[in-house]
Amino acid sequence: MGTNITFNTDIAFCSACGALLPNLPERGNTIICRACQYAAPVDTFLGKETKYTVFFNKRETTKKKKETEEDEGPTIDRKCPKCGYGKMSYAALQLRSADEGQTVFFTCLKCKYKESENS
Repeated sequence: MGTNITFNTDIAFCSACGALLPNLPERGNTIICRACQYAAPVDTFLGKETKYTVFFNKRETTKKKKETEEDEGPTIDRKCPKCGYGKMSYAALQLRSADEGQTVFFTCLKCKYKESENS
């Protein structure tokens, strides 16, 4: 016999299992969790909104950079295929579905050549 757990969560998440709920349906009066099939009345979500606040850290420079290097995020020792320079900045984003890897974007710090890699 399983244990019943109730989650006190944001309205965007299932109160039965905690999974992210799909968008409100265009028709019907229930929203069904794709993970556990829990059905919640749409009225539960109407008139409610979720507010998020994003805080950004202040940029602090801890060391002087070479003249060719600009502050473009984290850097990696990676050889640029265009000019051969040995340092590139990178940014990783989740562009594909959640069960697939991320996409990493690299930018040469010298010639600004850009390339991407799916990991």
